[in-house]
Amino acid sequence: MSVPFPFTAVVGQDDLRLALLLNAVSPAVGGVLVRGEKGTAKSTAVRALSALLPAVDVVAGCRFSCDPGGPDPACPDGPHDGGPYESRAARMVELPVGASEDRLVGALDIERALAEGVKAFEPGLLADAHRGILYVDEVNLLHDHLVDLLLDAAAMGASYVEREGVSVRHAARFLLVGTMNPEEGELRPQLLDRFGLTVEVAASREPDQRVEVVRRRLAYDDDPAGFVERWAGEETAVRQRIVAARQLLPSVRLGDGALRQIAATCAAFEVDGMRADIVMARTAVALAAWAGRTDVLAEDVRQAALLALPHRRRRNPFDAPGLDEDKLDETLEEFGGSSQDEDPDPGPDGPGGGGQSPSSEPEGPQGGDAGAQPEAGEGGEPQPVGAGAGEQSAVRAAEPFRTKVLSVPGLGEGAAGRRSRARTEHGRTTGARRPRGALTKLHLAATVQAAAPHQRARGRSGPGLVVRRDDLRQATREGREGNLVLFVVDASGSMAARQRMSAVKGAVLSLLLDAYQRRDKVGLVTFRGSAAEVALPPTSSVDAAAVRLESLPTGGRTPLATGLLRARDVLRVERLRDPARRALVVVVTDGRATGGPEPVALAGRAARLFAADGVASVVVDCESGPVRLGLAGQLAGELGGTAVTLDELRADSIAGLVKDVQRRAA
Repeated sequence: MSVPFPFTAVVGQDDLRLALLLNAVSPAVGGVLVRGEKGTAKSTAVRALSALLPAVDVVAGCRFSCDPGGPDPACPDGPHDGGPYESRAARMVELPVGASEDRLVGALDIERALAEGVKAFEPGLLADAHRGILYVDEVNLLHDHLVDLLLDAAAMGASYVEREGVSVRHAARFLLVGTMNPEEGELRPQLLDRFGLTVEVAASREPDQRVEVVRRRLAYDDDPAGFVERWAGEETAVRQRIVAARQLLPSVRLGDGALRQIAATCAAFEVDGMRADIVMARTAVALAAWAGRTDVLAEDVRQAALLALPHRRRRNPFDAPGLDEDKLDETLEEFGGSSQDEDPDPGPDGPGGGGQSPSSEPEGPQGGDAGAQPEAGEGGEPQPVGAGAGEQSAVRAAEPFRTKVLSVPGLGEGAAGRRSRARTEHGRTTGARRPRGALTKLHLAATVQAAAPHQRARGRSGPGLVVRRDDLRQATREGREGNLVLFVVDASGSMAARQRMSAVKGAVLSLLLDAYQRRDKVGLVTFRGSAAEVALPPTSSVDAAAVRLESLPTGGRTPLATGLLRARDVLRVERLRDPARRALVVVVTDGRATGGPEPVALAGRAARLFAADGVASVVVDCESGPVRLGLAGQLAGELGGTAVTLDELRADSIAGLVKDVQRRAA
């Protein structure tokens, strides 16, 4: 196996390296979430950290890596009574995105447990990662229930596996590191809060630094062993510094002044709950130990805030992560005092310790500016003859609101989510079936029912039950799935009145927020003038959809048929990529069709193609004024879907409630 890239050879990314090292010094900090664009050394740095961790002593033969100095009394492989032990390197365990629950927490052999009364347990990745690193690449793409299990284990330091009355508990203390690309979707705020620290990383825009990155990577690829050998001195220095900081950690004093600054900072930034205060305190103590000090200074509190608070300030996916550093400095100054010492000892240079030996490099960029690309897509193309009103500048969206639930009818089998009914691994039990492959969720009543008629033939005449493999029944469950919500937005001249377009954008923004909360993928198709455009291909990032929506230009005729056909093409391609994910098409329009020859007839034919495909659809009727043509309702009928007005879209809309009552009564 190839040796990992040296941690100290990573160019720049100071905040990333510091956050990882602080967790290595004090795992109680709670792990780190690394957010950033692809190709920014996220995975490289995490894998390199494992080589710096000190070796661990484990009980020989224990599958759960028990510490011989204090073995877990509840270890499934125990009890351990001073048996032999061995020393090994700290492990780095990777959790793949497609992992099952059994692979993560371990699996009980339910068949043996029922038939033989044997508690046979096969440890999972949580057991493998005990006293090491658990690395989750693309953690934002991991199923929610797996993320919940993962973070619960990290918080409690133990993993619990319970199946039909048989339970196993084992220790699971590890350094949790997750990486993600925000363009592929966000984590829920509740899950973000469970990561101790977060770091935003971006590729350097400095040519010299980029040259150094390429130079080191090519040198490593040509001769990995030789490259690692050249950095061995720096790696040893950092490893020794981690050991020294761990030994110093219990002696670090967190004074009342520093605690007051921590509390004031969390209050000033209106952070929910108390987890942020605790994480900041632990981080500040780890920073002091890393610097070789026994007192926490104001600079430690400031750095802890920059690492522990940005991701806790996000109330919804459209909030930009980050911290107002001027406000932070004002708060620390206002509540400062004796905790600020003169001329603190900064410790060895740089978070990586030991400097950057083979060549010096300029300071790397700090986090969050990933270079926002305002691709306005403002359509400088000339409009065709007779295109109608010219293009108008983009308008701001109205304030988003809570929308009524839109769902796909029927029962799906797509990815876990919160929108439409589906057969899932988690949810309420709806029935039983014979297992296909390994048994995971036992339906006890159905199993007993299947075994009961055969007891006399199996020689059982008294109490008890003889259960054989053919009797076992798998529970079938029903939960909720996430869908592909494809927005088809009319941006023509008839929609371009500023007040109306602001309301339309506010409605779409509200639906995007709802899609985020329900774990959907989203896409955006717009049409105006003589063409339709895929403004955003299907993605898990509602942030990206909101940015494209904000800069959406308007004007020109209404090529409704072109927009519908373009949306149908998008669905066709996406169906090939992810056949299990069902689609919900949300058409936002006033129903007018004015683009191209016979626009109304063409729009009707395009809509009937959707109906023939069986695609669920909703038309958001944007028509306003005292006289209404009802064209959006006609379009909904041809699509085989439903129509709602902007007012009815609101979850608390009186008109919407009345319409729902009338629909149920009919």
